[in-house]
Amino acid sequence: MVHIEKIIDEAISKQASDIHLICGIKPMLRIIKALVPADGTEVLTEEDMADIYDFFISGSVERDKLYEETRKIDMSYQYKDIRLRVNISSENDIPLFTLRIIKSTLPPYESLGIPDVVRNMINQPQGLILVTGKTNSGKTTTLNALIDVINEESNRKILTLENPVEYRHKSKNCIIVQKEIGAGKDALTFSDGVKNSLREDCDILVIGEIRDKETMEAAIETAESGHLVIGTLHTKSCAETLDRMIDFYEVRDQASIKYLLSSLLKLVVSQRLIKGIDGSLVLIPEVMVVDNIISGLIRKEKLGTSEVEDAIQSGSDKGNISLINSLAKMFVDERITLDQAKAQIEEKNIEILNRTIMQMKIKKDKIL
Repeated sequence: MVHIEKIIDEAISKQASDIHLICGIKPMLRIIKALVPADGTEVLTEEDMADIYDFFISGSVERDKLYEETRKIDMSYQYKDIRLRVNISSENDIPLFTLRIIKSTLPPYESLGIPDVVRNMINQPQGLILVTGKTNSGKTTTLNALIDVINEESNRKILTLENPVEYRHKSKNCIIVQKEIGAGKDALTFSDGVKNSLREDCDILVIGEIRDKETMEAAIETAESGHLVIGTLHTKSCAETLDRMIDFYEVRDQASIKYLLSSLLKLVVSQRLIKGIDGSLVLIPEVMVVDNIISGLIRKEKLGTSEVEDAIQSGSDKGNISLINSLAKMFVDERITLDQAKAQIEEKNIEILNRTIMQMKIKKDKIL
């Protein structure tokens, strides 16, 4: 018999980020990017998966019906003083579970490695700011750290839309309203929540995930109407983020959406997490400040990824930080290895990385 509470306790004590419960293998914990089996556990059986399902569904007829109809559920679960983000899906008609452990307190903003330009840009009165990256790149932590900074330093109303709500904020200098998205929750869809925000007198709208055209359109409309909108996208670079946003639209509509984005988009932060030399996770940020040069590239008939990357690389005086510069700095500061840095970029950019490392080393030697 599986002891789910014991597994969760172990995951918390080992500071795991996720727990994977899949039929046919042992319960697995993700600890600093590595997957390791939970201590003293056996391979999970179909009966175990049914027991785990009952544990999380907790007799809820609504959740059971939702799973039967869609074969997936996203929900939050309170365990002792820890909150879990629970995803239930299906493999071979057997439930499987991915649990994200949500820390009860946010790490200090300064400890995350987020560049100063990002903190400065959240003082914008209106526009669109995006935090992007792959799954497990720390987007949610960054997003909530920004909310916490605004809550400390500003006097505005912040409305967040999340699925599910992860960090619970307490209103300090700001009013904070946090809405959960989903069937039977505070709003049925992200786009519904965004549209209604226009009637809620918020200054800042935070969208946990922009995943479709409808939500993107609503976010742009909100930014256009004088609000600051902060959201996330699952993309791996700033240039890819622009591509993804434009690709939401039909070709005939892309010229007009490019014009809007060129004026409304203020900042894109694309981030990666790498296991550092000391075993801790290291944030590798790429930052694109949308200045006149980037705006012009967005408006072009054909958006060139390499042109955007070059503009970021050459625009450090505007606050831009290229992926190559971030990787080079982390290597020079002995946070990551050279092989790790090279693994994050294409072969054609390795020579640029080497030159950047050499320039940073020379500059560092002169300072010392």
